[in-house]
Amino acid sequence: MIWASATKTLDLSSRAVIMGILNATPDSFSDGGKYLDPEKACQHALSMIAAGAEIIDIGGESTRPGADSVSPEEEIRRVIPVIQCLRRHWQGWISIDTTKSSVAAHALAAGADIVNDISGLDADAKMPEVCREAKCAVVVMHRQGTPATMQMNPLYDNVVDEIRSYFQAKYSQLCTLGLSPSQLCFDPGIGFGKSVEHNWQIIKNLAAFHIADRPVLLGASRKSFIAKTIGTNLLSARSWPSVALTAFGRSNGVMIHRVHEIRENLEAIRMIEAIQNYQPS
Repeated sequence: MIWASATKTLDLSSRAVIMGILNATPDSFSDGGKYLDPEKACQHALSMIAAGAEIIDIGGESTRPGADSVSPEEEIRRVIPVIQCLRRHWQGWISIDTTKSSVAAHALAAGADIVNDISGLDADAKMPEVCREAKCAVVVMHRQGTPATMQMNPLYDNVVDEIRSYFQAKYSQLCTLGLSPSQLCFDPGIGFGKSVEHNWQIIKNLAAFHIADRPVLLGASRKSFIAKTIGTNLLSARSWPSVALTAFGRSNGVMIHRVHEIRENLEAIRMIEAIQNYQPS
């Protein structure tokens, strides 16, 4: 299970990785406003790397439920200095979290390796071409609706079957458009046009989303369905439940985990792998 960009390859056959979340936004649900300054954002990224993150995912537009969109120019203004700063200090994997082809193009030119598109490359018709030309790694996420509308009344006949069918169709479409299978990774989109019940159905059936031996990404960290499940709205109370979801995801074949707390989630992954790899002497 190789995930590839133009200049890097990541072997996910047996060893999962952590993607650290870095929001250069004023209004993200978890840490909005904390990392608007590029230097501060860069230092936070370096601290996540020191804790074990192998990918840093940088976003300049909040995608929380109800969030309004921002212009490509504003998104570029927020993220490019962060990418440039981080690239000066580190040669690892940098991801740009965007649905806009112009933002992706600027980010890739500044040194990003991955385009993480919550619209599944559907929101901007030019995005597949940008990704094909750059030969970047790509996260294809499933969502229903847009951040402004997606949690109003999400409906599915069968959420697992519909997401799997969507991924199969996107795989065929993107390969036909010239992207290599090795570029692609799939994210079922926890909380993006899903009810609490839908989220649990997805988590219970994570193994269903492995399309053509492509890696699956899980982004459940600190999501609101955790609060509804454990019975408290305290954001700080969602951290350890997030670690539990990471461990469950790894035990069901998820190889990329997009999280806020790096060390705790990484240790959970490595313990699951130790259990899986244990052989009696």
